[in-house]
Amino acid sequence: MRQYIFGLLALSCQQLSAATSFTQQQLAQFASQSTLSFAVAQQQPTTPMQFNAVITLHNGSTLALPEGKADWQVYFHLIRHIDTIELLGVKIEHVQGDLHRISPTERFAGLTPAQQLSLPFSSAPWMVSYSDFMPRAFITAKGLTPEIFANTNTEDFSAFVQPLISPAQLQRNFAEGEQVAVVTPASRFKRNASLLSDDTTSDSSARIIPAPLHAELLPQRVLLTTDWQIQFDDALKPEANYLQQQLQQQGIQLRLASHDASAKQLIRLSTTPELELAAEGYQLTISEQQISLNGKDSSGTFYAIQSLLALLQNSSKGLTLPAGKITDQPRAGWRGMHYDMARNFHGKAVTLRLIDNMARHKLNKLHLHLTEDEGWRLQIPGLPELTDIGATRCFDLSEQKCLLTQLGTGPDANGSGNGYYTTADFIEILRYATARHIEVIPEIDLPGHARAAIIAMKARYNRLMAEGNAEEATQYLLSDPDDTSVYLSVQNYNDNSANVCLPSTYAFIEKVLSELQKMYQQAGIRLGTFHMGGDEVAKGSWEGSPACQQLFTQSSNNISTVADLKPYFVSRLAELTQQHKLVLAGWEDGLMYDQQNTFERKKLKNKQIIANAWDNIWEWGVADRAYRLANNGYQVVLSPATHLYFDHPHEAHPQERGYYWATRYAGIDKVFGFMPDNLYANADTTRSGTSITDLPALVGRALPELAQPENILGIQGQVWSETIRTEQQLEQMIYPRMLALAERAWHKAAWEDTGDNAGKLRDWQSFAARLSNVELARLNDAGSSFYLPPPGAQLGKAGWQFNTALPHLTIECSTDNGNSWHACNTAKLAEQSFLARSRQGNTVSRAVKLPLTP
Repeated sequence: MRQYIFGLLALSCQQLSAATSFTQQQLAQFASQSTLSFAVAQQQPTTPMQFNAVITLHNGSTLALPEGKADWQVYFHLIRHIDTIELLGVKIEHVQGDLHRISPTERFAGLTPAQQLSLPFSSAPWMVSYSDFMPRAFITAKGLTPEIFANTNTEDFSAFVQPLISPAQLQRNFAEGEQVAVVTPASRFKRNASLLSDDTTSDSSARIIPAPLHAELLPQRVLLTTDWQIQFDDALKPEANYLQQQLQQQGIQLRLASHDASAKQLIRLSTTPELELAAEGYQLTISEQQISLNGKDSSGTFYAIQSLLALLQNSSKGLTLPAGKITDQPRAGWRGMHYDMARNFHGKAVTLRLIDNMARHKLNKLHLHLTEDEGWRLQIPGLPELTDIGATRCFDLSEQKCLLTQLGTGPDANGSGNGYYTTADFIEILRYATARHIEVIPEIDLPGHARAAIIAMKARYNRLMAEGNAEEATQYLLSDPDDTSVYLSVQNYNDNSANVCLPSTYAFIEKVLSELQKMYQQAGIRLGTFHMGGDEVAKGSWEGSPACQQLFTQSSNNISTVADLKPYFVSRLAELTQQHKLVLAGWEDGLMYDQQNTFERKKLKNKQIIANAWDNIWEWGVADRAYRLANNGYQVVLSPATHLYFDHPHEAHPQERGYYWATRYAGIDKVFGFMPDNLYANADTTRSGTSITDLPALVGRALPELAQPENILGIQGQVWSETIRTEQQLEQMIYPRMLALAERAWHKAAWEDTGDNAGKLRDWQSFAARLSNVELARLNDAGSSFYLPPPGAQLGKAGWQFNTALPHLTIECSTDNGNSWHACNTAKLAEQSFLARSRQGNTVSRAVKLPLTP
């Protein structure tokens, strides 16, 4: 075992007694001057799917931690579970979720100034990205306010995570071996070169995203001036107002009029239900005297507006458009984006920007993940504890004033990730989305992932019991006080399953559902779909619940074991939502007995039930769930984690943010290449990076074909926010991958059926050119952050060569460690170590260091 004492006790240090421990001032001094850091020793221990790491506490203060047991404790956030261990006189134990604790035992030898305590541990499966390590570790003592270790109070991982450099640190331990190489500037250069086009002259202004069904656009330009007028059918006034506002933002003010025969140049908004197009289809015709935006319905007209705005160009004369005609319709009715603000809350403004960017690219479903173990993010009238307690994380072990801190929030209630939408905020979001033809689908995640609600309702119970109101106290209780069940969820919680055997659980759902419907009504719309979540219920939930044992004795329920409880819960929600005239939605595993068997659809009393099919790790044998559900009468939204989870890294590099449980990375081109109409054809590699050549052989059985394609509604991108604490981080994970999602959701490319790889490459190159030449600037103008791929680099005889995954980006170099940046002079840089980065406007990529190192 490693020795942890590296210095001698300074004569001038202040020795703290075990009895008195710290004062608040001393605690603050210790935390500000000492450091807590993490280091991965190796990902390659003898046991596969594990790693070895070290936590180091360095005493940089003039205070000494005393010998023996004392009341100080260090808390740190770590996404991997550490079993309770005792070593070097301290105990490390898991508290809840990602929160762990270090506390001294009687055998602790003390920690003097300049000494450090290095604590090795093992866990599973791996930690190969810096974002796996959470910030804001803190120290506390009895009766004192916790103090954050200053070096961890940052989003700069280098301040508290030791570099991940060696293969032993970066190569995951699979039984078959790691096949995904960490990206280097050289390997990135090679990959970029395989994707880039040699054509640098093509005009991408007319190649809008998503690509239309059919477009005939001419070189002739039509000039928009203030002489133009916007006319509209009476029912299209909201769309006309939207177009007027958008053009005003482009610097041109046009007058609105329902009818004006004197106008010579018209932008005409209309609907024609008889158009031989699918719902939301449209025709856009542009000529010198009239611009016609004719939709199959009002949504079609709105999407015609989006195509018009996408075609606008600034010239020396003003705003111009190409003459011509577009006939267009979507491939899928469900074109969705899922946003988890429950793990970490990011505010209303970024949500409104998301809605705007979705609308610009013809996405029409916003799935809001409003509740989680780590937070409840929507104010519910009559249940104040849901947001008073459930929307805030801090250091309160009793959890009577806040949830226990998680995900790098630290001990303070003003830490990252805290907050919620007020009812007024949510109504504003609903109205904003509706005006942009986007349906907002609220998710209240039950029965698993429900810890925030469970804790909040316990606090409500305690408050009302103290007031002597026992009947009201139990009205919405989500937990059985006598439940002795033992379990641990995927996210390391042992108390996050709402008890499906309690009548109060369904009273709670009824209450929340009714309040949601009221908010939609106040927004002037109707709630159409309620998402129950339903995923990842921990094995062992409810096994020790007396309430469930009592339920088993009631023969009328047709349930007798814990295995019957999930379908029982879903059947109750199906009936409840049907009574409210709502569609019920859930994650796929919430609608299945096991990997292959869905709940019996005919037993669920709701006319329409939608499943988000997400878990498609190919080698696990569950990727066929989407087709099994569709064939058994469920409607399915394809949400595959291997391609459409935007919380996964952009590339295989430790500096890239995100989890990587489904795939090591998901670049923009991988999202672009997803083929919704042939799910199995997307099986490219296993998690380890091994190529898949025979999927049935890999799974070990035949895979069902899709017998009812009409039950596949469309596709949806997902962003989960465990590692995403700021608005900028959020948007850099979503954009520009969401534009590739929009491309595939709206437009079916010819290469999807033919397997024409050359055609696919040409299509990607056209898409990428439009993205870098036009769409990134539009994102910037909308106030959104976005991700830029870092440059590739290779050293040749003439010096360094650079390229980027997206064409036409500026590449800059620095020879003073990033203090100044300039155009890259390859000849002068040939012998120097330097940094390079790509740039688009004010946005820059991650810098890469040369010579060629990861």
